[in-house]
Amino acid sequence: MELHDVWFVLIAVLWTGYFFLEGFDFGVGVLTKLLARNRPEKRVLINTIGPVWDGNEVWLLSAGGATFAAFPEWYATLFSGFYLPLLLILVCLIVRGVAFEYRVKRPEENWQRNWESAIFWASLLPAFLWGVAFANIVRGVKIDQDFNYAGGVLDLLNPYALLGGLVTLSLFTFHGTVFVGLKTVGEIRERARKLALRVGLVTALLALAFLLWTQSDRGDGVSLVAMSVAVASLLVALVAARAGREGWAFALSGLTIVAAVAMLFLTLFPNVMPSTLNPDWSLTVTNASSSPYTLKIMTWCAGIATPVVLLYQGWTYWVFRKRIGTQHIAETVH
Repeated sequence: MELHDVWFVLIAVLWTGYFFLEGFDFGVGVLTKLLARNRPEKRVLINTIGPVWDGNEVWLLSAGGATFAAFPEWYATLFSGFYLPLLLILVCLIVRGVAFEYRVKRPEENWQRNWESAIFWASLLPAFLWGVAFANIVRGVKIDQDFNYAGGVLDLLNPYALLGGLVTLSLFTFHGTVFVGLKTVGEIRERARKLALRVGLVTALLALAFLLWTQSDRGDGVSLVAMSVAVASLLVALVAARAGREGWAFALSGLTIVAAVAMLFLTLFPNVMPSTLNPDWSLTVTNASSSPYTLKIMTWCAGIATPVVLLYQGWTYWVFRKRIGTQHIAETVH
């Protein structure tokens, strides 16, 4: 296996880790309006991800940085062609981070309600747009002979991509719902378990349609296995959620994300960004990669830094592993 193939796999792993971790982040943000009934319950939801949300975004920075260094042509075409949706995602992530910090800086009702609305929308929009972006990457876009994006924003809003956006939005919301059930106690935990069943059923229907569409267009035997794992784990996650086994439900919803992302990258390889104008103009792991020397240096750096990142992030989750409820929320921060 060549180094550019290795880095394709590593970038796939980084995006998978990001969607697994930030997925329930986005889901919890969406649930601040779907699940919470009052201000203390909204605070409980926010506190479930409070210690970890910013650490989860490290995976996005790593995935973007690795793409820039390992596949500069891919990075250039992707970020120029998808400039507006990616800019909107970036703005949402900034607003979302500010909202977490500023929500309780003042006690006024309007102040807190506005920041809560910001958390909701800045979680919902990226959850949808990431699906649109990755669906377009897999489907292919208009790339010319100079490896430049030749389409417009409206070209990205095709039926396949919009379905992909609905899948990631519903899947992340389901992932967040079972996470809330895992991290809370009392009435909010019971409501989360019931909501997980409804959201999970919608997710299963959307995901099955999207994955079958992907498999029929670009799939092979290996991607079929990944699709089967994704669908099966999602269905078993629903069973676990119904039985009140939140730990299993969360692990299985995470496995669904892992298998679904793996399927997308399997159907994409050896391309990194197919061209719908001419297959010969597609960006591949070969023509989009950096030099072998650059990839070699990157491999050594990643081998040293990655275990450190995994250790400190795992330690953070261990420290903040206990469940919380409204009884743990101080009256002054409602």
